[in-house]
Amino acid sequence: MANVDPVRRAEIGREKRARTRAQLVAAASALFARQAVESVTVDDVVREAEVAKGTFYVHFKDLRELTAAVADELVKAIDDLLQPIRLTIDDPALRIAYGCSCFIDRAFADPGWAGVAARMAVATATVGEVARRRLLEDIKRHAKSLPAGSAISAELALEVVVGIMFQMFAAIAERRLSSRHREDAIAAILRAIGLDARQVKSVLTRLPVQADAGRSGLPVKAARARKRISS
Repeated sequence: MANVDPVRRAEIGREKRARTRAQLVAAASALFARQAVESVTVDDVVREAEVAKGTFYVHFKDLRELTAAVADELVKAIDDLLQPIRLTIDDPALRIAYGCSCFIDRAFADPGWAGVAARMAVATATVGEVARRRLLEDIKRHAKSLPAGSAISAELALEVVVGIMFQMFAAIAERRLSSRHREDAIAAILRAIGLDARQVKSVLTRLPVQADAGRSGLPVKAARARKRISS
């Protein structure tokens, strides 16, 4: 009988568990994109994932824990999408516009993702927690550049911006909005944090072009046009 390296055996076991857990999370995400989060059952998840019901409980205590895991995946996707360029932008208003444009473009590229994000925002308080914290930091930085008493509080501005974003996600998922609403939505967000029409126009023309227009959902022609405008 061949000797099996116990370290390698343990590594294989971890890899298999990670794959199965990811399979369950992906199955839940697919279900949440099609129906209300609260209507999904464990039986639905294991059927979608094509695993035994006992396997579910090896990885998750209950559906609430799985829902939190899906939310964590959304947060990671958001964080990965924003950070590389966000950190190079010094203007907080431009940071906010860039972050929102990334979310909106992702939603147009994948309405199913938009539907999951919108439903998870209602069902799970942790969804987008990291992004919300960074957004609040940017809003507070932007507020310092405004005359005293000229804008709503940073905390209220955060809720308004987040509310617009998740309402956009729901509408995109239901095909009630199209990409022609993109700039108007970003402009509305900028006005909500205190920018006037001239400042909104300036920010929109300076928005960085995303490196992967296909992934973002922004048509290549539009991406090139924006690049010409901002150069």
